[in-house]
Amino acid sequence: MSSNMSVYSTLLTLEPIEIPPPYILPVFMFGTLTYCSILLFNITLLLTIALNHKLHKPMYILLFNMPLNDIMGATALFPQIMTNLLSQNRLITYSTCYVQAFLVHLYGNGSFLILLAMAYDRYTAICCPLKYNTLMSQHNLVKIILTVWTINFAMIGSLLALSYRQEICSTRIVDSFCNNPCLMKLICGDIRLNNYYGLTITVLLHFLTVFLMLFTYIQILITCVLRRESDAKSKAIQTCGTHLVVYLCLEFSALFTIISHRFDNVPQELRRVLGASVMIFPPFLNPLIYGLKTKEIQQNILVFFHKRISQL
Repeated sequence: MSSNMSVYSTLLTLEPIEIPPPYILPVFMFGTLTYCSILLFNITLLLTIALNHKLHKPMYILLFNMPLNDIMGATALFPQIMTNLLSQNRLITYSTCYVQAFLVHLYGNGSFLILLAMAYDRYTAICCPLKYNTLMSQHNLVKIILTVWTINFAMIGSLLALSYRQEICSTRIVDSFCNNPCLMKLICGDIRLNNYYGLTITVLLHFLTVFLMLFTYIQILITCVLRRESDAKSKAIQTCGTHLVVYLCLEFSALFTIISHRFDNVPQELRRVLGASVMIFPPFLNPLIYGLKTKEIQQNILVFFHKRISQL
């Protein structure tokens, strides 16, 4: 490519999704149903929190960011995948590919940061109950949310900016959707800076979140064991257990996907499936997990639907 202007409109070729022709329509219908379910579950959780003043507490306001992030992640993947599957057209412009990669990484990075903020909220509520209202005041809560999204946009924006300014020598995306490792493989010349920066922020994010998660949950566990109130103990363990399960599932699937792009001997089909699963299972399961495991949300969802049905 002779100029950067020609790069932005260049058509790239995505790897095909290997599905026999008789199964394309059923898979398309199942994928569309899954996407619609993700939207329904997450929008329901958003509306439940937004329309019930009883849920306007730090824990649920932080949780409000999760369905927003999950909707973004699922929307970054499903429309493009389903359209390409049905039309059998694997072409995508470089600019569109870049936007999809930006949203995909923004979703993944945001998931860890939001879970970390929620873990901090539970830590202050259980380990520092007398200071909770001060530490999680409305002013501090706004600062936490703004910090999460500012760090997220800064990390991912700078990561992909390193790839977007480059000329490309290939038009083949080695995945069924766009992400930064795939974009890096298109670049001509030296990409060591991209690799070093990407590796640095990945290591920092994962080690920082793992360390802080372990610290907060160990402190919570110690506090729960020392307490004598069995009801408070069981409620705290149930709430934190939900957060921990969601975090561990996301951590293992994301880490494998990131590492698999650095080793050529990893089966490509396995890499594609696990890469896509990060944007399918968490957005689908998160609202169900929090809706079913959190009694306040569960009760308010039932009230929300009861009111809407009675108005019909």
